Amino acid sequence: MTESCDDKAPFGPSGESPMDRALCRRLLDIALENGGDYAELFFEYRAGGGFSFSDDTLKAVSRGVSMGVGVRVQRQGVTGFASSEDLSFKALERAAKTASQIAVGGGGKRAFALESPPIPRRYEVEAASLDAPLREKRLLCERAASAALSFDPRVIAAESTFSEEVREILVATSDGIFAHDVQPLFRVGVRVRAEDHRSWREGSSGGGGRVGLGYFRDRPPEWHGREAARQAVQLLDCRQGPTGDVVVVWGSADCGIIFQQAVAQSLEADYILAGTSGLAGLMGRQIANDFFTLIDDASVPGSRGSLNVDDEGIVPHQTVLIEEGRVCGHLHDRRSARLLGHSTTGNGRRESFGTTPMPRCTNTLVLPGPHEPEEILRSVKRGILVMKLGGGQIDMSNGDFVFGMTESYLIEDGTVTAPLAPQNILGNVIEMLGNVTMLGSDVFLSDGIWTSGKHNQSVPVGVGCPVMRVESLFIAS
Repeated sequence: MTESCDDKAPFGPSGESPMDRALCRRLLDIALENGGDYAELFFEYRAGGGFSFSDDTLKAVSRGVSMGVGVRVQRQGVTGFASSEDLSFKALERAAKTASQIAVGGGGKRAFALESPPIPRRYEVEAASLDAPLREKRLLCERAASAALSFDPRVIAAESTFSEEVREILVATSDGIFAHDVQPLFRVGVRVRAEDHRSWREGSSGGGGRVGLGYFRDRPPEWHGREAARQAVQLLDCRQGPTGDVVVVWGSADCGIIFQQAVAQSLEADYILAGTSGLAGLMGRQIANDFFTLIDDASVPGSRGSLNVDDEGIVPHQTVLIEEGRVCGHLHDRRSARLLGHSTTGNGRRESFGTTPMPRCTNTLVLPGPHEPEEILRSVKRGILVMKLGGGQIDMSNGDFVFGMTESYLIEDGTVTAPLAPQNILGNVIEMLGNVTMLGSDVFLSDGIWTSGKHNQSVPVGVGCPVMRVESLFIAS
C-alpha cells in the first residue's frame, strides 16, 4: 500500500494538476526569497471515521476528511510558519510568502533539486479498514460487546468502539527531499461494567496499529470483549493493596508506557535544549544497571508508533537512548539536531499540517534482560505486580511522576495471590531506573492503544517492555 513518490503525489490543488517536483521547488524558492536557511512544504490528506456500539445498538458513526499544507521557513533557529486548506497555487504562494517573513535580509538561496529517498515498507496492509463496508465494522463492534455481556451474568454493560484513519503525506524540502507516505491506523476498544450486591467495577481491552482488518484473525473482537469482562469481574473481589514504599514488578507490554512518558519523552531534544528535562546534562552518565537498555524504534512492522518517513521527510531508524545503563542519545527533529550539532534521528512529528513538527517518540522499548519472569516473581516476598496503567502525570523538570494502576495483583511469597483495587503509584524517573534490580528476558509490545500528548499535539505511539523488578515505589490509595 505504501510506495515512494516518483514524480507526482495525489494532492491536486482544487482539481488542478497534482503536486509535482517542479511546482514544489517553485514554492520552496518563494519561501526562501527573503533569506531563509531552510524551507519545507508538508502536504497532508487525512480520512478517518469512528463507531460506538452499546446496548445492542450502534450509538454513533462519524466520518471526516481534512487536507491542507503547512509551510515552514527557518533562519538561524527561528521559525516562520503558515498553513492553508486551500491548495490552489495562489493560496500556496501566499502561505509560502507568509512563512518567509521570518527571514528578512540576504535572499538569493534556492532549493536543491528534489529527489525521492528510498522509503521502507513498515506497514503493508491488504486493504485499509476505511475501505471495508460499514456493516462489517459494525459487526466487529457487536461481536466484542456480545462476548463481554455473555462472559458472566454480573457484566451489565459493554461498549465497544472502533476508530480508523488513513493519513497521506508529501514532504518537499529545500535541501532536496521529496518524500511520500501513506499511513493506515486503527484501534478497537471495549469497556465493560460489572456489578454485584457490594460494588461495581470496570474493565477494558483494546488493540490495533498500522494494520488492516486482518488483525482480527489473530485477536478476534470476542477476545477483547472477554478480556475486558474478565478484568471487571475479578475486580469485584479485589483487595486493598499495600501502601507506602513497596516492591513493584512491572508487567510486560503495557507498562512500557511509563518508560515512554517518564524516560524517553524526557530525552526528546527540545526539552534538553530548553533545560526543562530532569534528564538534561546526563549524557554518558550511568543511571541504571548495566543490563538496562532503552530504545526508540520506528521500524517495528505494523506497530502504532511506526513510521516509514517522519513529518520532515527523514526515514527514522532505531535510536538507542540508554545503553547498558548509560544515557547515550536524544530524539531529534531537524531544528534540535542543528542547534545541538547532531544528525536528526527522524523523530520530527506533528499532529497535522496546521502544526509544526517537534521531537517525538515513535515506539519506546526496553530491551530484554538476563532474568526469567518466573524468577523475578519468586524473588518478591511481598509486593505488587502491575499489569496495566491508566492516566498519569509527569513533571518533566524533575522527573517526578504519578500513574493510576488499573490492573494489579498482590505478590506474596513469590506467588500472585489476589487482584487489587485501583491505586496510584508515585516515583521519580532517575530513582526508579536506579532501582530496577531484575529485568526479564521477555519483551512484548503493547497492542496498539497509546497516544502521546505534548504541547497540545497528540501522536500515536507504541510501547513495550519485559517484566522487571523495582525495589521501591510509593503506593497511595
